[in-house]
Amino acid sequence: MVEKLPAPLKQSTWLEFSTLSGIPGLVAGVDEVGRGALFGPVVAAAVILPDYALPILMAAKIKDSKKLSSSRRTQLAQQISALAIDWKIGFASTAEIDKINILQATLLAMKRAVLKLKVQPALCLIDGNQSIKDLRLPQQTIVKGDERSLAIASASIVAKVWRDELILRLALKYPMYNLECNKGYGSQRHLRALQEYGISPLHRQSFRPCQIKRLNVE
Repeated sequence: MVEKLPAPLKQSTWLEFSTLSGIPGLVAGVDEVGRGALFGPVVAAAVILPDYALPILMAAKIKDSKKLSSSRRTQLAQQISALAIDWKIGFASTAEIDKINILQATLLAMKRAVLKLKVQPALCLIDGNQSIKDLRLPQQTIVKGDERSLAIASASIVAKVWRDELILRLALKYPMYNLECNKGYGSQRHLRALQEYGISPLHRQSFRPCQIKRLNVE
């Protein structure tokens, strides 16, 4: 009886098993969540995975965090954090988003996540097409990276779960916005609440739907 080949030796679309396989040293995946939200910070994660974790995560059917259920994301985030050599979270606050714009705040959150790593990677894979300014590490941007790199997909999941848990805690303070369901994004119920109650101190005033009277709630 012929044994089946392990997952990494099969044809794979993941970059770690193709174009990146010859790069010496550790690779960090970097991704952000919350860029399009109206409320709360933009959050990034940087994740360094050991080689042995890659087939494990493939077998777990890892994918872009937006394509996973909440419970599955949480399970995978726990698995990723247990397998990772190192992982860290960085974020940019609502005030920073309003001051420097959402793109720059996103890159700042990514930079903070990378700089928090205790283990220095040889290469950072950045989701999207924008490089991180003044990052003194080699980096490579990858459009739709969360669909092409296991490390980036892992960062996407870890960042999403971390941010969602933060928003759920903040929902207790601002119950009128239905944050537990919309996670700060502009759902119809959220938009109606903005019209009725105004914005909170954690809404992004530079975003058009939030350019209305502010609540006197701190």
